[in-house]
Amino acid sequence: MAHNVTLIPGDGIGPEVVAAARRVIEATGVPIRWDVVEAGQPAIEKYGTPLPDSVLEAIKRNKVALKGPITTPIGTGFRSVNVALRQSLDLYACVRPCKTYPGVRSRFQAVDIVIVRENTEDLYAGIEFERGTPQVERLIPAIAELGGKRIRPDSGISIKPISETGTRRIVRFAFDYARAQGRRKVTAIHKANIMKFTDGLFLAVSREVAKEYPDIAFEDMLVDATCMQLVQRPENFDVMVLPNLYGDILSDLCAGLVGGLGVAPGANIGESGAVFEPVHGSAPRYTGQNKVNPIATMLSGVLMLRHLKEMAAADHLENAIAAVMAEGKSVTYDMKPHRDDPTAVGTSQVADAVICKLEEVRS
Repeated sequence: MAHNVTLIPGDGIGPEVVAAARRVIEATGVPIRWDVVEAGQPAIEKYGTPLPDSVLEAIKRNKVALKGPITTPIGTGFRSVNVALRQSLDLYACVRPCKTYPGVRSRFQAVDIVIVRENTEDLYAGIEFERGTPQVERLIPAIAELGGKRIRPDSGISIKPISETGTRRIVRFAFDYARAQGRRKVTAIHKANIMKFTDGLFLAVSREVAKEYPDIAFEDMLVDATCMQLVQRPENFDVMVLPNLYGDILSDLCAGLVGGLGVAPGANIGESGAVFEPVHGSAPRYTGQNKVNPIATMLSGVLMLRHLKEMAAADHLENAIAAVMAEGKSVTYDMKPHRDDPTAVGTSQVADAVICKLEEVRS
């Protein structure tokens, strides 16, 4: 039976990398009916908004989406489409595997870390108050009265909510993921020594949940110490569960450990749906040049296939992608030893090479 999947090409380089990923996913033989919808710049031009209701409706209907990067317009009043998708669909778990592959330049070997980031709370909840507004003028004295803390009158203010409910479900997600994937350890990252009532709550709930999973090792670590440990001994980490802001920052750090955003896939998962997308942005200056690296989007397709329980196809596709990277011939300029290497190929040619390897892997 065919899987119904919403396909969101996005803008900038999005349509090119999504087209490449679609081709290699189809080459696995998994039957998929693609439900193509527009978001980002094409949607603004057609519908006046980067995120039309039809996109949300399609994801709710199909439960699974593959999405290309989307530009967040600057100075237009439109908020991030990515944030809006996560909040509207309650895609509370952001999963970002960071894994070294032979052939990809990195200072490290044998890194295999999975970032599990809470997606709906923390400083990214969007509860902000602009400097000099009536709201801030009311809020500053209220904070002084309730908390005894004085804030300068020319301040902007952001609120950092972390709930027991949100923490419990993301930590359980991390442990369930670790158990399902045969992982050995979950590390909770926090700054509870300073933020005792937000990160402190995150830590306390994480410790409670860890007791429900005696088969999985658990540790917790301060976020600043974690950054140091990651660049010294990244092999010590396995699954990491983090509040929203720390998860965003450390997922990019971990991507840097394994070769950069060009090989960094991502998934945003909730109870009623999942959106798979590369971590990198839309790079509009490269639009239409058949130049950019599609591997992060292809690896996001691997995550999607595993979510759809198409395990053999996912393994075959990941092995084919890994073989292309290890060979190092049919890769884009950013994966060559020198960025001006004349042997670098284009986006679509990487897809061609992966499909050829896929045929070899499957045979």
